[in-house]
Amino acid sequence: MNYLDLSKIVQDIRRNILYMNNRSRASHTGSALSIVELLVVLYFKILRIDPENPYKPDRDRFILSKAHASAALYAVLAKRGFFSEEWLKKFHVDGGILPGHLDKTSAPGIEVSAGSLGHGLSIGIGMALASKLDKSDYKVYVLCGDGEVNEGSIWEGILFAGAKKLDNLTLIIDYNKWQAYGKTNEVINLEPLSLKLKSFNWYPVEIDGHSFEEIEDALNLKVSQPKAIIAHTIKGKGISFMEDRLEWHYKSPNEEELKKALEELE
Repeated sequence: MNYLDLSKIVQDIRRNILYMNNRSRASHTGSALSIVELLVVLYFKILRIDPENPYKPDRDRFILSKAHASAALYAVLAKRGFFSEEWLKKFHVDGGILPGHLDKTSAPGIEVSAGSLGHGLSIGIGMALASKLDKSDYKVYVLCGDGEVNEGSIWEGILFAGAKKLDNLTLIIDYNKWQAYGKTNEVINLEPLSLKLKSFNWYPVEIDGHSFEEIEDALNLKVSQPKAIIAHTIKGKGISFMEDRLEWHYKSPNEEELKKALEELE
């Protein structure tokens, strides 16, 4: 699949996120929009998966640890054929089937129930270690938010994975520079993030998190230690009045905002 095809998929995913959050009045629109390119490259170029057999033992595993951005993952899973796009109409609504935070029993393709930040990486590390012990060859990918990296459990996991040289594990950090209460590095400064990860025996790579080529190259990079992709992204990416704005961590688009956003995507 070429990058033009991926661009069309990205636009469809962003439209679905907007429709889903408008319909449900759900929060975290900006958080979902910032990770679309990352998920699309993963699901359409990288992951060894089969929508017809979603729990095949040798599949690659993906964990969305920042599970408040669930709308993005649901939209990608539907586009990839894990379930009907009609299911997206039942996102985060009374009587619905797709909860606001991820529940692995709600739909095929969801590896982990998540919501409490900081847990996804530790679960992914356990999966990566299990793959080694079982002499399997599946890979594990975990996507965290930059504010989530404040959690102590993240750094405990990073220390453990580095010590165990889990070269089948990739951590992707959605570095959109915002967390719930302000600028990430004004709340708790992560920098120098790359050097910190390197000191924990990880292989860090910094990329433009909206560039298909940079994302794919980083994901395909083969190293002999766990890999951390620091993806510089824009919160609310793709919608001018949502980009780099804290309030879209919480807001959902009303009818007027939805119309304006969809016009921009056209």
